[in-house]
Amino acid sequence: MWARQSAWRSSKAQFEFQGQNSSMKNAPTYALYAERRARVAAQLGKDGIAIIPTALERPRNRDSDFLYRHDSYFYYLTGFTEPNATLLIQSDGSSTLFCQPKDMEREIWDGYRLGPEAAPQVLGVSAAHSVADMDALLPKMLENQHTVWYPFAIHPGLEGRIDGWLHKVRARVRYGALFPEQQRDLCSVLDEMRLIKDAHEIGIMKRAAQISAQAHIRAMQLSARTLRAGQDLREYHLDAELLHEFRRGGSQYPAYGSIVAAGANACVLHYRADVAPVKNGDLVLIDAGCELDGYASDITRTFPANGKFSAAQKTLYEIVLASQEAAAAVTRPGARFTDPHDAAVKVLSQGMLDVGLLDKNKV
Repeated sequence: MWARQSAWRSSKAQFEFQGQNSSMKNAPTYALYAERRARVAAQLGKDGIAIIPTALERPRNRDSDFLYRHDSYFYYLTGFTEPNATLLIQSDGSSTLFCQPKDMEREIWDGYRLGPEAAPQVLGVSAAHSVADMDALLPKMLENQHTVWYPFAIHPGLEGRIDGWLHKVRARVRYGALFPEQQRDLCSVLDEMRLIKDAHEIGIMKRAAQISAQAHIRAMQLSARTLRAGQDLREYHLDAELLHEFRRGGSQYPAYGSIVAAGANACVLHYRADVAPVKNGDLVLIDAGCELDGYASDITRTFPANGKFSAAQKTLYEIVLASQEAAAAVTRPGARFTDPHDAAVKVLSQGMLDVGLLDKNKV
């Protein structure tokens, strides 16, 4: 019995040590999140308070959830990826995190939890509490605030919870508590901030693009190699190559459902990789990109399944390539949002006229 207890304590200590190392390995970057929270606080107005929850876990079936993905606004302000958490930011610059409490039994099943005790040191927030204490503490924190900010129409049930907290504040008005006069959409503040990427974000986006580009190359190589060997090739084989390279490169998951479409399937705009065969002479369209640390990449390419274009395929490919180059050429600071689109359409239209796909007498 003593040996079993000792082994338990040893494994528990090792588990917590590894978890803490995992949570703290990116600690230097948390100054970025603190700076972002300060920028939000400065825009809340006098006696303003912002409430930013992360995403909910979604059940897949009776005993399994879908792979969890945090809320983008929440992650932008915390760098914290655990579910069941909410961030509060006040106009005085203070921040409070509500997160899951430490629970060794649940951590054995679901993985390490940072816990409210470690959160201020690791994440740089002013204070942290168990998420179980939110209903008791939020009404007190909303007292004497002028404006309550939160993301409108994004988190189902959030408005109802805020109404419940404000109802408790209203009940205390007779005792001298001030009731918030306004509710405002925090998306307007966060969307403007997130529009311009900092060096840290740009670095992640570049790495995500590199991983995705290598995944496309890997799928192209498999396609040509398999068909030249006379072996059966299906769309899902190419999809599997993408997923393999995403994870091998450190990506957490695809940024969206990958489109892998052979032959005529490429004409279906949001086609998903299926069981259709990839044949010699086909063109294959792949629209796929990975997500890395909350930032997405997005690459679309069309290639000859066997590695060699026919004459007609090459002609059309070169028209599309020229349109892409034209779009890139006009993409610069100060240009209109529609300039790349207009440049691409001009080249595509002329190209289709030149090869006879469009009748110049009907244009």
